[in-house]
Amino acid sequence: MKKPAASTIRNVAHAAGVSVTTVSRHLNGRIKLPAETSERIRAAVAKLEYRPNAIARRLSKGRSETIGLIVSDISYPFFAAIASSAEEEASRLGYSLVMFNSRNIAAKELAFLSRIDDAQVDGILLMTNHPDDGALVEKINACSNVVLVDEDVPGAVAPRLFADNRLGAQLATDHLLAHGHEAIAFVGGPPALLSSKERFGAFKDSLGRSGLRMNPDHVFFGDYDEQSGLRAILQFAALDNPPTAIFASADMLALGILQGCRRLGITVPADLSLVGFDDIRNVDLLDPPLTAIHQSAEEFGRRAVGLLIDHINGAEIPDAAPVAVKLVVRHSVAAPRTRQWEPAGNASSENRTPIRA
Repeated sequence: MKKPAASTIRNVAHAAGVSVTTVSRHLNGRIKLPAETSERIRAAVAKLEYRPNAIARRLSKGRSETIGLIVSDISYPFFAAIASSAEEEASRLGYSLVMFNSRNIAAKELAFLSRIDDAQVDGILLMTNHPDDGALVEKINACSNVVLVDEDVPGAVAPRLFADNRLGAQLATDHLLAHGHEAIAFVGGPPALLSSKERFGAFKDSLGRSGLRMNPDHVFFGDYDEQSGLRAILQFAALDNPPTAIFASADMLALGILQGCRRLGITVPADLSLVGFDDIRNVDLLDPPLTAIHQSAEEFGRRAVGLLIDHINGAEIPDAAPVAVKLVVRHSVAAPRTRQWEPAGNASSENRTPIRA
């Protein structure tokens, strides 16, 4: 059986009683028509099952109607949630979204950014998670239509969207101080990253406002992953005067700390209080449920896509307001014990790892 011929834009125009140009401009959002005329065109499109030629439309616009999202690790729950939100918002605005997983490798990020030069995407949201040696900022400034999300690339000429890192760290630290803790440790990600700098700076400031001095033995920098959290708690457990509370500047670090606590026989929060940052999905199901700084992955994705598409369309982009944060109190914080906790496991010096400053 012969397949019926596909409807054309001329068929739609004839059925709606308007010109081909009017139908084309209406479907491309380039003209505002009276409601009655718009309804006739909509009805004709539906009745004839007309599907515009996407390739021809994109060629006529000189755009791919596709944007890219570079993430350092799509398995990281917070990044995955941002990607999901970004895809939903891009689709709502008539764009496809292609995701590139760089595995935090600079060479992959540079290669993915070249997709703009090749016109495969109209712009890119970049979520890097490592310090730049200069190659990344050079590539970003040679491209157009890049938006930096969550972490900075110093020197890049691009719109930025970050969380209110300093406020979040202040809320976390002040919460621990309010419960009577003085020996509070900080566990952070790579020290050269914007998030680490801002969260650590606010942590120190909160201690200072309370008249406390930061103990350098209670500071650990690693990666934003569980393994670094585990290494941190093993290091703290080997100290003569371990902390009574920890501010983990990412929930994945907090998960590693909890893992180490169970290995060492340390009970949270009876022996050690803990606050995380991100408020990723299901931290409320942990034992104990994790008190954490909440930043909205959905807001990150939605606002980042809007910024990028405005940038693509030549709109003036003001400095973006930071993504708001708030403290979500659960059950991982309590008053410090009157005596020092004693880990049940082996926390000897062989488990120590040097503090990376």
